Amino acid sequence: MAQSDHKKFFENLSGAGKAIGVLTSGGDAQGMNAAVRAVVRMGIYVGAKVYFVHEGYQGMVDGGDNIEEATWESVSSMLQVGGTVIGSARCKEFRTHEGRLKAACNLVQRGITNLCVIGGDGSLTGANLFREEWSGLLDELLQAGKIDNEAVLKYSHLNIVGMVGSIDNDFCGTDMTIGTDSALHRIIEVVDAIMTTAQSHQRTFVLEVMGRHCGYLALVSALACGADWVFIPEMPPADGWEDLMCTKLSESRSRGSRLNIIIVAEGAIDRHGKAITSNIVKDLVVKCLGFDTRVTILGHVQRGGTPSAFDRILASRMGVEAVLALLEASPDTPACVVSLCGNQSVRLPLMECVQMTQEVQKAMDEGKFEEAVRLRGRSFENNLNTYKLLAHRKPQSELPHSSFNVAVLNVGAPAAGMNAAVRSAVRVGITEGHKMFAVNDGFEGFARGEIKEIHWGDVGGWTGQGGSLLGTKRTLPAKYIEKIAEQMRINNINALLVIGGFEAYESLLQLSEARLHFEELCIPMCMLPATISNNVPGTDFSIGADTALNAIVETCDRIKQSASGTKRRVFIIETMGGYCGYLASVGGLAAGADAAYIFEEPFDIRDLQSNVEHLTEKMKTSIQRGLVLRNENSNENYTTDFIYQLYSEEGKGVFDCRKNVLGHMQQGGSPSPFDRNFGTKIAAKAMLWISRKLKETYRQGRVFANTEDSVCLLGMHRRALIFQPVVQLKEETDFVHRIPNEQWWLKLRPLMKILAKYKTSYDVSDSGQLEHVVRNRSKETENVAI
Repeated sequence: MAQSDHKKFFENLSGAGKAIGVLTSGGDAQGMNAAVRAVVRMGIYVGAKVYFVHEGYQGMVDGGDNIEEATWESVSSMLQVGGTVIGSARCKEFRTHEGRLKAACNLVQRGITNLCVIGGDGSLTGANLFREEWSGLLDELLQAGKIDNEAVLKYSHLNIVGMVGSIDNDFCGTDMTIGTDSALHRIIEVVDAIMTTAQSHQRTFVLEVMGRHCGYLALVSALACGADWVFIPEMPPADGWEDLMCTKLSESRSRGSRLNIIIVAEGAIDRHGKAITSNIVKDLVVKCLGFDTRVTILGHVQRGGTPSAFDRILASRMGVEAVLALLEASPDTPACVVSLCGNQSVRLPLMECVQMTQEVQKAMDEGKFEEAVRLRGRSFENNLNTYKLLAHRKPQSELPHSSFNVAVLNVGAPAAGMNAAVRSAVRVGITEGHKMFAVNDGFEGFARGEIKEIHWGDVGGWTGQGGSLLGTKRTLPAKYIEKIAEQMRINNINALLVIGGFEAYESLLQLSEARLHFEELCIPMCMLPATISNNVPGTDFSIGADTALNAIVETCDRIKQSASGTKRRVFIIETMGGYCGYLASVGGLAAGADAAYIFEEPFDIRDLQSNVEHLTEKMKTSIQRGLVLRNENSNENYTTDFIYQLYSEEGKGVFDCRKNVLGHMQQGGSPSPFDRNFGTKIAAKAMLWISRKLKETYRQGRVFANTEDSVCLLGMHRRALIFQPVVQLKEETDFVHRIPNEQWWLKLRPLMKILAKYKTSYDVSDSGQLEHVVRNRSKETENVAI
């Protein structure tokens, strides 16, 4: 990696002579262990001492064995465990001055002046107060003879960095808190299971999810499962909601639906502050409609289970960032929180975030609900607006009248979440007044005229379905271009929404070139990236990649478990992805792999040799297992079999090897909450763009669009969702290997190496700037984290 002047590398940051304490506090959340593991390993890597503070602030106050030095091996096998291994407790004593005095004494005795706190806003506020009082507490300890003058000078200030661990996602300033995605996984697993039994008996289910003060989990799970109704504290229903809800439920049944799902956040209230409980809702449905109705309260199930791939990667990125922030901290820098904005890690002043979080509650207490939603941030507001667009069909008389026909099709290999995107596009299109047409089997079906109108009710229940219900093919349009143009004319198609992977991107390029010869193709076209390989230029994420990552990580967890039983075993696992190493690299980071071989980072026999030596050393420790991932096309000669045989031969007498090709299980399965939500939101945004373009390009009774900016890809880039003309993405693309020339996730590879104990170079140019909390970002920088 060439070190240029404008890049900043963390090798210049040393932790020698520093001690870091890491604690988890407040309610537990899946992914906290991944954060602890990252802090410990990154801390040791830079030469600092790292201490576990067991049982949160209680352990800090009690001292003794509760504060224990961590080793590299002591955080092994933590990554896949839910909850927090080092324990968490709510501590009344730390709220008192005496408690904080004891805690300060225990930290000074061990030379700890850097604290990494993983918890909610209460835990972080406590940490900030502790930091402000620190010098006063040291003076008191000096007076009491508990520490000497030298200690006061040496440990004169305390640095604090927070990471937000909370399943509720109720902390302002960050798009996602550690644990939220995993909690959504638990909720969606339950909803998917309930839907099958509800369908059998034509039942209505009322599900109560956590969220005493924040409706995020309820709102996003309602979006992800297509619930009929949702109750959240930030958006109490208008008076008379009872009749309205019952009307909607009976309408959905009359359209042929056999079930209803209603989601209630535990803190749901009406406009007058009166609680709306799951039982109140159930009794109402039974009384008004006589439907067979059941209540399911999810409770602590949502906090449990193994962390999702998203939470492990988020927590690992944040943990490393937290250590960097502590190394760079000075007495003048305020306590900060490392968080996620879009797809970028940022540092924000802790108290600004806490203040804004408290303002949300204040706005809700005062009945200013619109203000509360605005303060929650762009992500929350987007979710709410998308839900309103999709959940309830407006009567025909209220719809805007448009005479436009919009076709939707899937192109390329199936990806989980495609159906959620189609459902969203169809419903938003109908709400916009358009006629929506579904095309079966991609451009092949298009050429054959397999195009039919699709209605609101036709896409009911599609969000949770894997694969592609419309059918998809890899065939590109150039082969059938005349027939496609003819079908466009026959069906009077005025706009096109293509949902797919690299083939979809190539298809739009071909269609835009063919506009010179076929006027029928001079219409607005938009592409949504949907591929497990995540190899489309112009976007950081593709629909389907998160589901595939979770499938890989789940399998790796099981494989690691089998290896820890047999001891001294290394597994070589082959992942999909074509030439794109996203699944192998990010899957490797989430599964705790020792190495991941990919095409984008060429490797030779010396690298393979050094990996074998590294694993030989590892087998001498207490962690006697290894995990190596290989992307299917990483090297045509160093195949999975070759690497397996090489490792088997070189590891003789030290470890034995097994290999595993994951294959098409990565393409199947029910879509993850992230993919359902991402697909739903970008499809809604794309349809609104299509509506705008149709109005702009409608001249003299017809649509005519032939400019570059009328053929776009909608992708997520760093912090924003942006429409980019596909023609402009050509120079960013390696067409031979079907990958973008620059890929953001390559920056995550050094993290995997560091956490697997390899010496490496790590570019930290992106981190380090302390930003400020933005009240509500402008429309252009809408973020889409779920």
